[in-house]
Amino acid sequence: MLMKVKLASLITLLFLVSPCRLFSESRQVQVITIDGVINPVVAEFIIKAIKSSVSENAECLIIQMDTPGGLDLSMRSIIKEMMNADIPVVVYVSPSGSRAASAGAIITLAAHLAAMAPGTNIGAAHPVALGGGKMEDEMAAKVENDAAAYVESIATKRNRNKEWAIKAVRESVSITEKEALKIKVIDLIASDLTDLLTQIDGHKVSTALGDKTLFTKNAATTRIEMGLREKILDTLSNPNIAYILMMAGLLGLYFELSNPGAIFPGIVGGISLILAFFAFQTLPVNYAGILLILLAVILFILEIKVTSFGMLSVGGIIALFLGSLMLFDSPAPFLRVSLDTIIPVVAVTSGLLILAISLAIKAQRRKPTTGKEGLLGEIGVAKSTIDPQGKVFIHGEYWDATSDEPIPEGTRVKAIEVNNIVIKVKKA
Repeated sequence: MLMKVKLASLITLLFLVSPCRLFSESRQVQVITIDGVINPVVAEFIIKAIKSSVSENAECLIIQMDTPGGLDLSMRSIIKEMMNADIPVVVYVSPSGSRAASAGAIITLAAHLAAMAPGTNIGAAHPVALGGGKMEDEMAAKVENDAAAYVESIATKRNRNKEWAIKAVRESVSITEKEALKIKVIDLIASDLTDLLTQIDGHKVSTALGDKTLFTKNAATTRIEMGLREKILDTLSNPNIAYILMMAGLLGLYFELSNPGAIFPGIVGGISLILAFFAFQTLPVNYAGILLILLAVILFILEIKVTSFGMLSVGGIIALFLGSLMLFDSPAPFLRVSLDTIIPVVAVTSGLLILAISLAIKAQRRKPTTGKEGLLGEIGVAKSTIDPQGKVFIHGEYWDATSDEPIPEGTRVKAIEVNNIVIKVKKA
């Protein structure tokens, strides 16, 4: 009888454990990595990852992030999707040495759970002017107040330190992961992804579908990578790449217009300019910079038509350099073209344009080698006495010749005029 009871208890225990084991093995967590500027491409990628995690019924989506910040509109579209997500979204500032600055700090505050790795920092979320120029005092105050109210509402919603969040916007304060945990800006510090999954296991968070308890310990992790299209578009959004593409496009169109029918420079230039204009949508373009660069190209073209002894070319180089410096106007270094890119690009572009101009000027001034014009100034020999008519040998051919003075046979002569098939000559 005792054996039967033990056997029944064992069978019952197996039935209870097996579903839990199967459930444990079926759990999955999806992970994405954001390492760079928050731009429209990154926003699209994060939003797509959230929707993918929902469709795959994942326990949560972990955004492993290291960012200097980015565009306000892109940040807001990400946060809007996170705040209305059907599953928990965990932001993990990692690995050590990473940061969640500016837009990244606000995205971290908006997460259902916020975590940081040792040796990381968060903050400096003061809004900056994008699109060229500095904001007026009144406009700057409006933007700052709007950002402060926005981040306060997010911190309140997620039960995080709203006083610090406001200071991060108004005073650009930044803190370490230990300070962030101490003052309740984040929820935990995790040394790696495995430690993170262990620590968040059992946490209850509020999603768009209601409260959800996380079961992430020993859960399988699936990494979602950017597709080829997204990687290309994200690369194009780099201001240095966008600048190089614009210069390549202008060079290509210049060579196509100066040598109609070459085709290849025109195709390359057109594609480069279109890609550059796409990148400009995500960057703080200063139109004064673009106008200076266009002025530089015009000055280089005028050098062919106007004798300026190189002054137009010098002006073109100066305009090109200043336009390059002004092209993207932002206090954020990651939204500007670096001098390491500007100097060699300006040097190469100016060199190619000056080379093309010098070749064009030489072609214009080159003495004709065919037709009537090709005979003028040529040196030949009188093959008979010219008085006033005779024969000469010029340019590899015999010609009828005339002269205003008698020229003995064998004398070196120079062609000074061509009338039909008769050459007028004089003694060389």
